[in-house]
Amino acid sequence: RRERQRFVDKNGRCNVQHGNLGGESSRYLSDFFTTLVDLKWRWNLLIFLLTYTVAWLVMASMWWGIAYLRGDLQQAHGDSYSPCVANVYNFPSAFLFFVETEATIGYGHRYITERCPEGIVLFLFQSLLGSVVDAFLIGCMFIKMSQPKKRAETLMFSRAAVISQRDAKLCLMFRVGNLRNSHMVSAQIRCKLIKSRQTPEGEFLPLDQCELDVGFGTGADQLFLVSPLTICHEINSESPFFSLSQSSLRSEQFEIVVILEGIVETTGMTCQARTSYTEDEVLWGHRFLPVMSLEDGFFRVDYSQFHATFEVPTPPYSVKE
Repeated sequence: RRERQRFVDKNGRCNVQHGNLGGESSRYLSDFFTTLVDLKWRWNLLIFLLTYTVAWLVMASMWWGIAYLRGDLQQAHGDSYSPCVANVYNFPSAFLFFVETEATIGYGHRYITERCPEGIVLFLFQSLLGSVVDAFLIGCMFIKMSQPKKRAETLMFSRAAVISQRDAKLCLMFRVGNLRNSHMVSAQIRCKLIKSRQTPEGEFLPLDQCELDVGFGTGADQLFLVSPLTICHEINSESPFFSLSQSSLRSEQFEIVVILEGIVETTGMTCQARTSYTEDEVLWGHRFLPVMSLEDGFFRVDYSQFHATFEVPTPPYSVKE
């Protein structure tokens, strides 16, 4: 097996990094919400904690500042003196008043009096700011937790693709499966062949993408994925593998990217799973072992044989030959 750089890993991660953006990096800030969702969990949690901590300290400082400027910290809060906020004597008590107000706990020991218009204005500002911060951060955390990326972990692809005859036609095949009982609604599969080539004008295309037909005209690309399915690409005169033979496969260098998309039945969100096959992972003259068996009143899928193949008689010639 030859090890080389893959465009898409077996787990679906794309090995592409963007560099030298220059001034274009400011575009990330224009869509800050999506940028925040795309961050890793440790950065999301850090921003979540820092935002709330800073907001709490700033707002508590503002309440303490009002009490300090009015002289409430030095006065005894009683019937003869009406402070802005009752029972706020220092910064910890101002911080507790802010947290009680923001969390709508309301113990009743600290409250705003009617003789403090600046406190009423600050209370309104605090309510608006708290609603905005809660909506932004909690919404971000909710979207990040509900992303369907983990649903793709229970969608399986065979470790290798095979080339053999089916219905007297040479076909490239691989297998897909769904480990969960919940279905993928409107599941659709696509394949891209990534291979370097040179145009007749002399232009070199290092990662040229070509579509592989897996049944667009017949609707075979629309999957009813309740059991493992074998996806078939017929090698004909329209296929980029028209001149591929068993001997030339050893000298080729290409990558087949498989993209499976569908709607998660339980959440209604779109999920995408990806994998790829290099030329070393394409087995000539092999076929997948059956995994379905009929039991007492139901069909059983044996996933221990999901990746297994066996050799079958296959002509070593290309379709062109």
